Amino acid sequence: MAKKKSATYTSVKKRLQINMEKGADDNLSDFTHYLQCHTNGVSLCFEKPAQKYLSNRIHTLNLAEEPDFQYFLPIKWDVPFPPVTNPKFTFIDLFAGIGGFRLAFQKLKGKCVFTSEWDKNAQKTYEANFGEVPFGDITAINEKQIPKHEILLGGFPCQPFSLAGVSKKNSLGRDHGFADKTQGTLFYDIVRILKERRPKAFLLENVKNLRSHDKGQTFKIIIEALKELNYLVFDQIIDARHYVPQHRERIFIAGFNKEYFSESLVFTFPKPDEKEMKVKDILENTPDPKYTLSNHLWKYLQDYAKKHQEKGNGFGFGLADLNKVTRTLSARYHKDGSEILIPQGKGENPRRLSPEECRALMGYPDDFIIRNIGVSDTQLYRQFGNSVAVPVVSAIARQMISFIDKNCKSEPKESKPVSKSAVAFNVLD
Repeated sequence: MAKKKSATYTSVKKRLQINMEKGADDNLSDFTHYLQCHTNGVSLCFEKPAQKYLSNRIHTLNLAEEPDFQYFLPIKWDVPFPPVTNPKFTFIDLFAGIGGFRLAFQKLKGKCVFTSEWDKNAQKTYEANFGEVPFGDITAINEKQIPKHEILLGGFPCQPFSLAGVSKKNSLGRDHGFADKTQGTLFYDIVRILKERRPKAFLLENVKNLRSHDKGQTFKIIIEALKELNYLVFDQIIDARHYVPQHRERIFIAGFNKEYFSESLVFTFPKPDEKEMKVKDILENTPDPKYTLSNHLWKYLQDYAKKHQEKGNGFGFGLADLNKVTRTLSARYHKDGSEILIPQGKGENPRRLSPEECRALMGYPDDFIIRNIGVSDTQLYRQFGNSVAVPVVSAIARQMISFIDKNCKSEPKESKPVSKSAVAFNVLD
């Protein structure tokens, strides 16, 4: 009989023929979450659907006929950013994208116990780097099914909030709160999870203009909804230009549960060094010629800029000064790359950034995988354009964890210990 031994994550994927090219199968997210959380009570949230997934794969692939088809947890994680083995805290990663928030908090010994991201291509990039497939549409996930956690993270999309539901409640003489005004938006999903799970803290991110959206009404509703949930709430607009060579202003909202923190406390966001980065420091020495603009596209962009200049408008391409920071990298960069063009030698057309350079521009480490995972350049541009700047989140994360360590009160109630799952999956290496 073959010797029993732990398997690598890659070997498990190969043996079960898990192919992210086809997207996530039913219960695949549960299965990968279970593998990362099998030694603690969190596993109970994923155990049954994970067993179902494994059973279906064994049946489909006729693997049960092989007597040596088995391995014992824990898995050997051969991914760039494996789960933390002795975590100091737990967190969840909502609207996760490709894992910018996770990189920052996991580096501080945080354990991610749940992640959600609806975009299939972003799921591929996330899985390749963390060994975990995010759950899909957060609006379809019951908040009671999400594991308990200490910190909630999320870069939620901005949507207009309707007052129709509030007006109806007023007409019926019913009480309502600020949370009711957020129904029908993705922010509401954050509200319902905070209300159910009551984490010690949260960190949210959005575009700078969230403050002025709908004449300030949207931001007012968001802040009041969070305060109504009994959190101390602090916000700050931070420009990433002191962390990465890119002008990128984003608003961050941090909250701390009053059950654990005194109301007199004030959280301060990190103050960056005044020194700015230079875009030339993240450029490749020998970029692929395919990123150089064609004569047709370069002429079009110049003519387009000239037309708007004659009209007194500011529209046009952005030729980067290599000794300064770039414009903001947007999700639409894949269309023509016009907002950030890199000048080249005399007689050469400028070029767009490569996905590797976009990775560096957003502060992702070099070993963050983006190639040979079934994700096109177009999708990579979108993913990095939608991402958080990792060094900015890392700085905030350090500040938050320090704040929590210094000021967090003891547990408000004695919580009953959750029994560990005794189930182990048997799969061949």
